[in-house]
This record gives sequence, structure tokens and C-alpha cells, in this order.
Amino acid sequence: MAIFSVQARATDAVGWAELARTVEAAGFDALHAADHPGFGPSPFVALAAAAAVTDTLGVGSYVSNAGVREPLLLAADVATLDVVSGGRARLGLGAGHTPGEWRAVGRERPDVAGRVRRCVAVAEAVRALLAGDEVTVDTPDLTAYAARLDAPRPVRDRIPLTVGTANSTLLRWAGAHADVVGLTGFGRTLADGHRHEVRWRADQLDAQLAQVAAGAAGRDEPPALEALVQRVAVTDDAEAVAAGTAAETGLTPAEVLATPFVLIGTPDEIAPAVAGHERRWGVTRFVVRADAVDSVAPLLSRLAGNDSTSSALETGH
Repeated sequence: MAIFSVQARATDAVGWAELARTVEAAGFDALHAADHPGFGPSPFVALAAAAAVTDTLGVGSYVSNAGVREPLLLAADVATLDVVSGGRARLGLGAGHTPGEWRAVGRERPDVAGRVRRCVAVAEAVRALLAGDEVTVDTPDLTAYAARLDAPRPVRDRIPLTVGTANSTLLRWAGAHADVVGLTGFGRTLADGHRHEVRWRADQLDAQLAQVAAGAAGRDEPPALEALVQRVAVTDDAEAVAAGTAAETGLTPAEVLATPFVLIGTPDEIAPAVAGHERRWGVTRFVVRADAVDSVAPLLSRLAGNDSTSSALETGH
């Protein structure tokens, strides 16, 4: 059974509210908002607005940059979102990659190891704060003294944590502690600070999932695995569309069609591909961009395993 969510950015009040209602009505699990301070809207303000016009839709940042977010402020945002949504908040965290975000708050972006240490420290502190604990941390990566979140208290005892990453160390930590491991498929960050090389090949994904499994050893229930889908195309010429993505990424069309980070083909091709990603890698959750909602929505029942027929499916464009 596959679970689909949507990642989007609010650009105007009417369009954002309409998107939230559409996503909920279509049967998506959650609406997520990107978190890039200075480069996009505040996720928590936008998500509170989305929660106000929906009833069951999960809401969360995907993902907050632990490098520029302070634990107490982040915990307060998440707890407030949980309160105003009636217990639907999600906590998404990542180590961050955009240098400008650090400089904007008066910091220089650390090296990879430093970003990972900071992300783990923030994740642990935020979880403790949401649980009602007092937090004191004094390390080069994070400083907080006698921090407490007395109010607001979240509706639920535990806010689900998603860690989005492709870093080996953070994948192991997420395997041990997260509720969901968000597989980004990201490789080296490119010069603009936003785009990335990709790690989509089967051997690369196998290596990432081996880190998750190592971290999850001993857990009663391992974390769910979720892929951030970069391209969705409902088409009767999958090879041709995949060739374009292959040219952009340096992969072969076959490698593109085999990865869970893209969904390309007819409904009769996409449905078994999604099922295959669960069999091959254990990936049961997918996050698609807002521009894929119209294409994915008609497929949700089948992708979730609730509809074995194809006659009710619309091909899209």
C-alpha cells in the first residue's frame, strides 16, 4: 500500500487554500511546505492556513533546515501547528544545503559533518522539548540553556518525525530514531546552492538503505521509507520522457525508469512500478510536487492498493 503526499509553496491565499482542499479531497496523506528562509514563504504560517480549510490532512515542513532553525522556536512552531490543526502536525528536518541561508542568519555553512552533527542535535532537542523536557546543550554545534516548551503543548504525545537526507551518517541516525526516512536522492550540491547532482542509481539507493537498516537494527518497528519524487509524467511514451530526464542527470533512460524518484509512464506502468519500489526497496511513501497533483490524484486509489482496475483511471498529460 503506497501513501502519497504533496510538497508545495504558498504563493497566494486563494490558490493555497484551494490546493489544500484539493489535496485532501483527492486522498493525499499530507500537505508539506518547503522551508527555505529568505527564498520562500514561512512553512508554518502557510501550513496553519492550510489546516484551517481542511479536516484530516496532515501538515508539516518538508524539511526544516536544522542549521538555521533554533530548537525552541522550531518546537514552538510545530506545537502550535499541532494545536491549530487538531493534532495533524508533522516534524520534518534536514541538515540543509543552501549557503545563503546560513549567511543570512550570521553563520557560515559548516562542512558536511558539521551540518549533520547540528541536525542530530536539533532533532534531539526539538523532540525533547515537544515531550515536555528541559533542554540544556552546550556544544560547538548547538547551544541552549534550560530551554522548555511550557506552552503551547502539542495535542499528541509524539509528533511524527521525518528526516530528509542522503547522507550516510544521518541515514543511520534516522534509521534508529525517525518515524519516516525521507530519501531525497540528492548528491553534491551545485554552485547555486539549491540544485543537486542525483543519487538515483540502484546501487546508490541500496547503499543508502543499508545505512538506514544498520541504524534500525534492534528497533521493534523500523522507520517508513519515503521517496521525494522529482518528476511525474503520465504518458504513453515513457522511454522518450525518461530520455529527457536521463540527459539532465547523466543516467540512462532505464535507470531513470527504475528509480523511485521519478514516476513516468501510463497508469498501467506507474502502478506496478510503485509496487515494485516497495518490493525492491521497501519504499511505501512518496512525496510529489504540487504540479503533479492533477496527474497523480486519479491514480491514488490504485496506487494505494484499493483499486485493481484501470478502467476508472485517467491518463492525464
